[in-house]
Amino acid sequence: MSFTQVARSCGRFAAALSTARLASAVALQSQSRMMHRIAVPAISTMLTQNKFTLRHYSARNTIEEIEHRVLKVVSAYDKVTADKLNVDSHFINDLGLDSLDHVEVIMAMEDEFGFEIPDSDAEKLLKPADIIKYVADKEDVYE
Repeated sequence: MSFTQVARSCGRFAAALSTARLASAVALQSQSRMMHRIAVPAISTMLTQNKFTLRHYSARNTIEEIEHRVLKVVSAYDKVTADKLNVDSHFINDLGLDSLDHVEVIMAMEDEFGFEIPDSDAEKLLKPADIIKYVADKEDVYE
């Protein structure tokens, strides 16, 4: 069972718990036993087989590390060609992305660095250099 399937099962279980006020205690108890039979073995199997991808980064990033990670995320986006990409490439003018693509790139940056970028700030991040500077400011990395 994949992690996604386990997450969906947990979501179904949570939905069942929220409607359980109307159900009897016996039904709730059987649902919790069923969830335990599904989730616990699947998660323990995935942990023992190393199916989770974990990223380990040092607490202090450097500007070079941030630049490498930003360019890696942007280059992984399917509509970006690697030959046009550099730190000063404009997402819309140089790389040909539209506003939806820009939002998806910002969301990928949020996933990569582990914090949310407010929409008011995201509108100003139109180049990889802008994102590098923003992340460095957010993580207190200075040269």
